[in-house]
Amino acid sequence: MLGRTGRRVGVVGLGAWQLGADWGEVDEDQALAVLSAAANAGVTFIDTADAYGDGRSEQLIGRFLKSRADAGITVATKMGRRVMPQDPASYTLDNFRAWTDRSRANLGVDTLDLVQLHCPPSVVYSTDAVFDALDTLVEEGRIAAYGVSVETRAEALTAIARPGVASVQLILNMVRLGPLDEVLPAAREAGVGIIARVPLASGLLSGRYDENTTFAADDHRTYNRHGEAFNIGETFSGVDFTTGLEAVRRLAPLVPPGVTMAQFALRWIIDQPGVSVVIPGARNPEQARGNAAAADLPPLSDDAQRAVREVYDELIAPQVAHRW
Repeated sequence: MLGRTGRRVGVVGLGAWQLGADWGEVDEDQALAVLSAAANAGVTFIDTADAYGDGRSEQLIGRFLKSRADAGITVATKMGRRVMPQDPASYTLDNFRAWTDRSRANLGVDTLDLVQLHCPPSVVYSTDAVFDALDTLVEEGRIAAYGVSVETRAEALTAIARPGVASVQLILNMVRLGPLDEVLPAAREAGVGIIARVPLASGLLSGRYDENTTFAADDHRTYNRHGEAFNIGETFSGVDFTTGLEAVRRLAPLVPPGVTMAQFALRWIIDQPGVSVVIPGARNPEQARGNAAAADLPPLSDDAQRAVREVYDELIAPQVAHRW
């Protein structure tokens, strides 16, 4: 159950940032093939945003939905980051109406399944008028439910306390354990869904990279390594690339035979109590199918869970625990 939305979704969804921009070129045919492969593999939840390619991701998903109206897919989009730099004053009912109307047109739907505030300034989470406006969008039928996408644990806890918030999207993976101790238990108690994003730490936890790996110039893993364009936590989960590679090398022996490193990383997230859905991206159909298969793996052993925590505590926590 996806929190207070009342919707049931598969525990492995699809993140669609890469279908819009910032991950190198993904052409339309390739994007539609990824969406089709994910749906065929049982994915019933897709996460996008109006800012991904300035609406391109939403438009491609809209084309796909039109061709697969019977797929039973819940689409979550996000709003707020098309207006940069971020300004709390822009989070108004009039702007929300305009932004959601644009997303409704892009996706080809009358009512958006779930709209999330897209990592706004922290003060927004404590502004009553913002959530009153979101309630109005529900009353008007523009959206069925709303949630938030956050950068920090404090923002997550503030949002969880809001009675109308259906879900919280946050970064959670084997190199970002911060939400486990307080945020996930609070969400479970409140009945708020948890959408786990950046589950592979921007591909770091796929096990496919080494010190010689390079990324395209238009890939955020090239141009945002130090937070030049947006929050550094969104790129490799804020972990230094070299340190992340060492963590992956230590985690690799834990991966069972016949399981990929990426699937192991996704299964770790699925096993965390309170997680509703994890949203890995995919650039090709093979990746989409492989990600979806993680839902069918058995839970990880207690020894594996402890080992992940030990690697995090030793290598990663000194870099990121105080920030996220």
